[in-house]
Amino acid sequence: MSSNIYKPSPADIKALRERSGAGMLDVRNALVEANGDAEAAFKALREAGIAKAAKLAGRETSEGRIGAYIHPGGQKGVLVEIRCNTDFVANSEPVEAFVKDMCLQIVSSDNTRWIRIDDVPEEARQAELEVFRAEAQNAGRPADKLDQIAEGRLRKWSEEVVLLEQPYFRDEKLKVEEVRAALARETGENVEIARFASYTVGRS
Repeated sequence: MSSNIYKPSPADIKALRERSGAGMLDVRNALVEANGDAEAAFKALREAGIAKAAKLAGRETSEGRIGAYIHPGGQKGVLVEIRCNTDFVANSEPVEAFVKDMCLQIVSSDNTRWIRIDDVPEEARQAELEVFRAEAQNAGRPADKLDQIAEGRLRKWSEEVVLLEQPYFRDEKLKVEEVRAALARETGENVEIARFASYTVGRS
């Protein structure tokens, strides 16, 4: 008796794995459950990944590694600390690559100031909102739309100054947070960006 269970091709598994950042077995199972529907499988992996990432986020990160990068010409430099749960994962190639990428991500953006949205001081947020609201008002935008316009400008500003909200420099369709979450799923550990320091000659 023949089986009606869908069997995904290696190409389908590879494509979804690259898109989702999930492990090969998880990708294969998601495609089987979705009967080959790549979008449905991606949605299922995303939902499972969010749930797993939330669970991982509660685990203490006492291991990790520090990366350093000096831009050619010696005018810019970055230090980044990435933390995780075990030294085994801290010394793995995926984490090593992530550390290097975060150094490059930060050095390519002079405006990076905070790691996550919650790190932004409320006074800084309110100050930007006031500026954006005044600019919209001076541009003659409708009074009942000023707050909406300011909030939209604030979201764009956050993508410039908050590291995890920035478009990932290797694939701008992804946010840095999505890349970090995919690495956490891949390693099974709570991988986090703990802190960074950015230096530019002549700039304090």
